[in-house]
Amino acid sequence: MPTYAYKCRACAEEFELSRPMSESSAPADCPAGHADTVKLLTTVAIGGRAGGSPGAAPSGGGCCGGACGCG
Repeated sequence: MPTYAYKCRACAEEFELSRPMSESSAPADCPAGHADTVKLLTTVAIGGRAGGSPGAAPSGGGCCGGACGCG
């Protein structure tokens, strides 16, 4: 189940709720009981390197297989 972050406008408390995506837009009361909250925009970071080893050069996937006219 996704976790959504919220911030209370009354007390500035930030909190998270796990809820179904179908309820992502539903109002959320802060833990102190205030109803004036806003859902925060959160991001997901995905990292890594091609080949899995530090310093490895990326391989494959370029257009220089003959179709783009480079090289």
